[in-house]
Amino acid sequence: MLEAIDEATAKLLGTVRRLTDDEIRQPSLLPGWTRGHVLTHVARGGEALRRALHGQPPYPSQEARDADIEAGARRPAADVLADITATADAFRAAVAGFPAERWDEQVITPNYPPFPRSELPVRRLHELEAHHADLGLGYTSADWSPFYAGLSLPEPLRSQRADRLIMQGRAG
Repeated sequence: MLEAIDEATAKLLGTVRRLTDDEIRQPSLLPGWTRGHVLTHVARGGEALRRALHGQPPYPSQEARDADIEAGARRPAADVLADITATADAFRAAVAGFPAERWDEQVITPNYPPFPRSELPVRRLHELEAHHADLGLGYTSADWSPFYAGLSLPEPLRSQRADRLIMQGRAG
């Protein structure tokens, strides 16, 4: 799983490296969100999943999450790139060093039923692949890694992936 996350992270970072400040402020494929919103969400998501791995609440509150994304969306492209890089590195290090005997423990988060910690890397991979396509920069579901495209996802990730396939006319 870490190899798939590393590959998806590298592809996303390659896309972000090419963005100008103007391009990052352009609309994404997600209604009401610019590319900066989507990318800041990916960075904050990395932090949230790392906190959940350690049994902490993913976000202080929904309001704080939303405010962080809104504020981060207006940053220069270089700052967004640095943020995604740092949070990706921190998530990877946390997962790589996590004790094997604790992966079956349950994660409790608001708005979701409990799930095993072993799903956190799956959720990260989903965020990277799905939100890369959401940027509207030519990366589509056809570019998803075969590993991710064939992965049996839990809900709501399965429905979110299916929605993107439908949006791109690739239902299946």
